[in-house]
Amino acid sequence: MRSPKMSTPSSPAEHRSNLVKLLRANAGRHNLWDVFGDFIEMSALAIANKVDLAQFEEREKRYLSIVRRYEPHEVARFPQMYAELVNALEYGPDDVLGKVFSELELHNASRGQFFTPYSLCTLMANMQVQDGSGFREKIEQRGFVSVSEPACGAGAMVIATAEAMLGAGINYQQHLHVIAQDIDSRAVHMAFIQLSLLHIPAVVILGNTLMMEEREHWYTPAHVLGGWQRKLDRGYALGSSIDPHRDNERDQMTSAEPYQEETLPRELVA
Repeated sequence: MRSPKMSTPSSPAEHRSNLVKLLRANAGRHNLWDVFGDFIEMSALAIANKVDLAQFEEREKRYLSIVRRYEPHEVARFPQMYAELVNALEYGPDDVLGKVFSELELHNASRGQFFTPYSLCTLMANMQVQDGSGFREKIEQRGFVSVSEPACGAGAMVIATAEAMLGAGINYQQHLHVIAQDIDSRAVHMAFIQLSLLHIPAVVILGNTLMMEEREHWYTPAHVLGGWQRKLDRGYALGSSIDPHRDNERDQMTSAEPYQEETLPRELVA
């Protein structure tokens, strides 16, 4: 199939439209459901392998096994798809992949899988965060808010919460940590990609929440590079009000080296 004619995007909707065109272009010899699944899995694997070296070899083998299914001209479209996704999210938090999934009508293709509209997620998140005062209290105490999402889908509710925090003047990249889980691997890949690109510290788990089953763990770059596991194990951020060493650390600071709190997440159980 000839490469689709691409518009010069000036909005997230146009980037999303280009992504849809590229996905459809690769569906000439393949099922569209599989093309979408391969795109999000390869993207997730590529992101994860930049920071999660413990699982690098296994995931690299999986990545190459997917690539071998496609002709060179088809393989060349996948980086273009990824670029359109990245550019769409440059405009701000949004459930881009959930919208693409719907626009491709893949929700009709199998398992009766539907994702909550992002507009509804935004409404619920704004009601939860409000002016951010409740979140700020938790941040002052522990340094971060933790969000648990047991059926995360493409991550829309988490993304909407991050957007609501941003609207309330709270830096979610520093003060939010997420544990997200879903039983469907495609949902896990979608959520992991979007939370990674939005620099949300998170662990995305493939498994059955009700059965307490966990098969895979996907750590976003923000989680790894921000040293979040240490913060979670400790239960608080350095410099927060429950840090037993906070006063001593402040006393030891000189005027030339003003005290700065470690930038960390927050704690909320959704």
